[in-house]
Amino acid sequence: MNPFHWLIDTILDLYMWVVIASVILSWLVAFNVINTRNPFVHQIGDFLYRATEPALRPIRNVLPNLGGIDLSPLILILLLVFVRRLLWQMFA
Repeated sequence: MNPFHWLIDTILDLYMWVVIASVILSWLVAFNVINTRNPFVHQIGDFLYRATEPALRPIRNVLPNLGGIDLSPLILILLLVFVRRLLWQMFA
C-alpha cells in the first residue's frame, strides 16, 4: 500500500469518526443527558462543532428543510465512504 494512500485513508476514517462523535454528542445534549455548562464537555463540543461544521454547512444549504431532522451528517459520511472507495479503486 502506498504511504500517501494510507495517510489519506486514515485521515478520512478519523474524520468519519469525528462526525459520528459530533452526532452522538448533539443527541446527548438534546436529550439533556450531559450538560454543556461543564467546561470539559463544552470544550469537546466546541472542537467537534468547529471540525465538522465547515463540511456540514454546504450540505445543509442544499438539503430541503425537514423540520427537526438533520440528514447532513449521514450525507457527509456517505460522501466520505465514497471518496475512500474511489481512492481504493485508483490505487489498486
